[in-house]
Amino acid sequence: MHNRLAQSSSPYLRQHADNPVHWQPWDAAALAQARARDLPILLSIGYSACHWCHVMAHESFADAQTAALMNSRFVNIKVDREERPDLDRIYQLAHQALTERSGGWPLTVFLSPHDLLPFFAGTYFPKSPRYGMPAFADLLQRVSAWFAGHREQAAAQSAQLQAFLQRQYALPQQQAMPPATRVADAEHALLQRFDPHWGGFGSAPKFPHSGDLELLLASDSEPCRAAALHSLTRMAEGGIHDQLGGGFSRYSVDKRWEIPHFEKMLYDNALLLPLYAKAAALSGETHYRATAEAIARWLEHEMHAPDGGYYAALDADSEGEEGRFYVWDNAAVRAVLPPDVYTVAAAHWGLDAAANFEGRHWHLHIARPLAEVANALGISLALAQQHLDTARARLLAMRHTRIRPALDDKRLTAWNAMLASGYARAAAALDHPDWIQRARAIVAFIDDKAMRDGRLHASVQGGEAQFAAYLDDTAWLLLAHLDLLAVDPDPNHLHRAIALADSLLAHFEDSDGGGFFFTADDQETLPVRPRSFIDEATPAGAAIAAQALLRLAWLLAEPRYLDAVERCLCAGNDTLHSQPAAAASLLLVLRDWHAPATQLVLRLPHQRGPVWQPAITAAHRQGIAVIQLPCASAADDPLPMHPGKGDGIAYLCTGSACLAPISDPDALLRELQGLARRE
Repeated sequence: MHNRLAQSSSPYLRQHADNPVHWQPWDAAALAQARARDLPILLSIGYSACHWCHVMAHESFADAQTAALMNSRFVNIKVDREERPDLDRIYQLAHQALTERSGGWPLTVFLSPHDLLPFFAGTYFPKSPRYGMPAFADLLQRVSAWFAGHREQAAAQSAQLQAFLQRQYALPQQQAMPPATRVADAEHALLQRFDPHWGGFGSAPKFPHSGDLELLLASDSEPCRAAALHSLTRMAEGGIHDQLGGGFSRYSVDKRWEIPHFEKMLYDNALLLPLYAKAAALSGETHYRATAEAIARWLEHEMHAPDGGYYAALDADSEGEEGRFYVWDNAAVRAVLPPDVYTVAAAHWGLDAAANFEGRHWHLHIARPLAEVANALGISLALAQQHLDTARARLLAMRHTRIRPALDDKRLTAWNAMLASGYARAAAALDHPDWIQRARAIVAFIDDKAMRDGRLHASVQGGEAQFAAYLDDTAWLLLAHLDLLAVDPDPNHLHRAIALADSLLAHFEDSDGGGFFFTADDQETLPVRPRSFIDEATPAGAAIAAQALLRLAWLLAEPRYLDAVERCLCAGNDTLHSQPAAAASLLLVLRDWHAPATQLVLRLPHQRGPVWQPAITAAHRQGIAVIQLPCASAADDPLPMHPGKGDGIAYLCTGSACLAPISDPDALLRELQGLARRE
């Protein structure tokens, strides 16, 4: 045996290619090897930006003595959770069952080689005993000895665990449609946990929870919208938001959003971009727009691949230290900034206070509003802004000379489609034409590079499509094409959306129990087939699928899609009842089921002029879903329910009820303005 990770598609796996551990990827050869040798599998799941994954790799996997133990007693398999989220979901749940604790990364599970079910699990284990945990080498010997001497007990435990996993993913029979009051229940639960000073929900650590913020921002309740806006403001002021380069880190280790866990993930920024754009459109506050534009600049500068698509993540660590790339020494800042510029920057970003990172460094956050700083210094706000811009440019230039955090350069379909959706929605909210082009480019990249043999795949690495698509890949790409139709009248978006919707129903839907499985019906057989209605770091794929199918159902008057959404909501009833604040994305679907959203279908002439643009802009500002398509002949019309003719025609619909067609752009604008007043 030898280490087989050097040719892996995953940067995370390749980071372990030089370990003395005989790591194997999860594949048929590795699993067959474990069965043939009758050795337990040591499964280690992590990802490239995971700090504690790096710590365990340095302490244990790079150690020759520890590796010798692993190689002699186990078949060792390393998995990138971002390439194999199906495996991560199953074994995180198994860890929870075995330990009665939440999991995390690195996830360390020991599997029976014959049924692939774990008999022992944990997360990070230190090289020497500490934190109340045994040394990893001692644990390896004890686990190996127990498995050798307790095979019958291990088999009995596996049977119990299999039954537990199946129960967790099973659905109660004959569930009813959840009532509309579930949405208000969730809003109430979120407001109960809302931090009125710092924003967000609960205490440290604090995550953005974009789905919760989107639910509150879409509410008719003023306290709900205020909570969402306050949270977005506080997050943008905090150190979780890179005050120099833009973009958001994954979470804050404190309740003030001040010190982040410094890894930056594509998905967080893809989800936050349209939220800040929507906040700007709703409130008229320019700072939300500035934050959205800063996210977009960071995405283009740091994450955009030259040949298309966007990279997955930036590491938290550089030079072996978390946050080293981002934090500052006060003396170094003083040395690079003129005194008057330093005075403004120090007061605004907290450099004039005590060190806030490990007691010896400063991490920038907005400590005092710039207007307050200008007033205290007796200078104009314009001059203070000029000084701050100078400070930002000089500190960024200095930061660019540092050794950069590692980049995970795989391009994940789900996260890229999420960003295409985000760019399209943000473009509609803020009238940003260049963002439309970015969204178009992303879906073109996915269609070109992530398709293989007519099938969507989950990752692109080295120019190759890898791993058959999961639910999230298909659902987010479907939603991205629908969101693009709001700003880009290309009928190909509708054709692709229909094909993806049909693929969802064919390969992922549980047509008997309702809802959607995470894996396709023809993917690898695992101990269980996972599914969930709960939002995690990203919205639940089932909720995104239902959201997209509901929009498409009303657009096409297609009962198959409507029936699938109804089955999904009924299947999620227990979850929405027992955990109302944990499934915000599904609640957005439930809200639109009970009170269908208004949709504007606009058929435009091929040489479209500017006459329809005021109405389009008004619809976007009101949050009305817009579908733009060119007029077409009856023979090839992609939308026969809303035919296009002449110089353009508009259909304003709520669910299946539509007003009379409107052919006058000014009349449409007046109708929209009247609708806004009535609301």
